[in-house]
Amino acid sequence: MKTKTEIMYATMNPWRLFFVIALPGMISMFAMSIYSVIEGAFIGQKLGEGAFAAVNIAMPLVMINFSLADLIGVGASVPISISLGKEDYKTANNVFSCSVIMIFLASLFMGSVMFFAAEPLSKMMGADDELLRTSVRYLRTCALLGPFATIFFAMDNYLRICGYVKTSMFINIGCNVVTLGLLIFFLFGLNMDVVGSALAMSLSMCICSVVAMIPFLMKKTLLRFARPTFSLSMLKQIAACGSPVFLSNIAGRVTSIIMNISLMTIGARTFGEGGGTTAVAVYAILMYSSDLCWPLLYGISDSLAPAIGYNWGAKNYGRVKQIVKRGYIGTAVVGLVSTSVLFFFPDVIASIFADAKDIRLLEISAHAIRLFCFAYLFRWFAVMTQSFLSAIEKPVLATLMSVGVALVFPVIMLGSLWTLGLDGIWLNFVGVNALAMVLGFVLLGVVSREIKRREKECEARS
Repeated sequence: MKTKTEIMYATMNPWRLFFVIALPGMISMFAMSIYSVIEGAFIGQKLGEGAFAAVNIAMPLVMINFSLADLIGVGASVPISISLGKEDYKTANNVFSCSVIMIFLASLFMGSVMFFAAEPLSKMMGADDELLRTSVRYLRTCALLGPFATIFFAMDNYLRICGYVKTSMFINIGCNVVTLGLLIFFLFGLNMDVVGSALAMSLSMCICSVVAMIPFLMKKTLLRFARPTFSLSMLKQIAACGSPVFLSNIAGRVTSIIMNISLMTIGARTFGEGGGTTAVAVYAILMYSSDLCWPLLYGISDSLAPAIGYNWGAKNYGRVKQIVKRGYIGTAVVGLVSTSVLFFFPDVIASIFADAKDIRLLEISAHAIRLFCFAYLFRWFAVMTQSFLSAIEKPVLATLMSVGVALVFPVIMLGSLWTLGLDGIWLNFVGVNALAMVLGFVLLGVVSREIKRREKECEARS
């Protein structure tokens, strides 16, 4: 017998389904972005340009730790959703249970590597002197709590698969409220440096990971913990389905390393001594500014993935197309609004993260934001396309999109725009996402032909 969640995925009006599951997803991700913005503001205003640059150098390495959890969590979510669509609950529960164990073990391993190799890793990112010492402290603090914090992202996915969309939203909002409270306490109450920021983020994620597990432990959800049975085929399936997100994260971190090294070089050449730190700080401001926008795109696409996967597994291809169409419309609107906000208010946004007395940093940042913002005219398409391809078990196509956006296109654009100096770095994002849109249309053409073929086969059988 189907649950209310399964009936919702299969029968609810597509636009109503969009708002029921995508709106809470947007709110959840926006709550996370608000914290990121506030964290950036606190670090920039209280600790200064050097701390801001140090966190930006360490963050790609922290995100690599999260990437393994994403590989398993997202990779498991696809076969879980499709198995539920086939009403194969035994397989869904087994994949769910195995994935939780795998995430903990993977995070334990990565946390150990990050802690003991923090200094050489930070040097590889271009850090030296005080910048090196600060980034190492931040990295090691995150590494210590990583094994207990990283499970949070996967549990959030599993809650949404089970229809606990509002619960997921409230836990995400709660996580950010707790993080903000801890951040204020550590930075202002205890006068800590960037270690306080790392502690605030990691501790709140640990707490919310436990909270997110409660519905599963109480056996109130569609998914249940079961005695895990590992198999090579299951591991391959998880790896294949999670590889687009994983490779995107890893490629993105490699790109960040390349960007940081390039920024240190071009910044010193443009501004003289200390110019590299300034350029990295501007790049950090761009990334924090982007945190106001991209989570909304991801919130829509990621929230719709379980419904898409469920209907794909149920061979309801017409409904898959209806849901995906609404996903593209929703992300397109968000992309247009994001471009407008960043273009018309760059000074206001830059002033959130930079001290009002640092006129040079404010002016450079506002100029960078105004160039960077046009990326959102194209970025929505790449985000929704990658999520759609992952949801219907097309890991090769999704990986082409993710690695193209995260590594191949940025490197191509970096070389093409190198003569423009720092402007070339800021425009890099625009060119990358324009190329991604072209690739996305090609990949959608391939998938559309397959869907038509499957629909004809279904009609022939009936």
